[in-house]
Amino acid sequence: MSTVTTTPAPAPAHGPASADTGAGTGAAAALIDGARERIDELDGRIIGLVQERIAVSEAIQQARMTSGGRRVNLSREMEILNHYSGQLGKPGTALAMTLLELCRGRV
Repeated sequence: MSTVTTTPAPAPAHGPASADTGAGTGAAAALIDGARERIDELDGRIIGLVQERIAVSEAIQQARMTSGGRRVNLSREMEILNHYSGQLGKPGTALAMTLLELCRGRV
């Protein structure tokens, strides 16, 4: 009994490359794949930084509450919102709000 195996031909450089990337060429698909790997690395770093920010915020809240203060400092939150908005525009405000929400109330 003989077995026949076939190897799919590589996508031509000018033809469709991959449905996963949405690219129309092999070169574009390769660029997209590489860029996606970089984005995944960046996302991992961002998540780690957010987790670190949460921990620092918890320490601040704990110190503030232990000393008789309030858990949240609204003027500081406004500084953060203005900073993100100034750097990233309206989407920066939404991002800052999400970060503040993640960091509140964990103590």
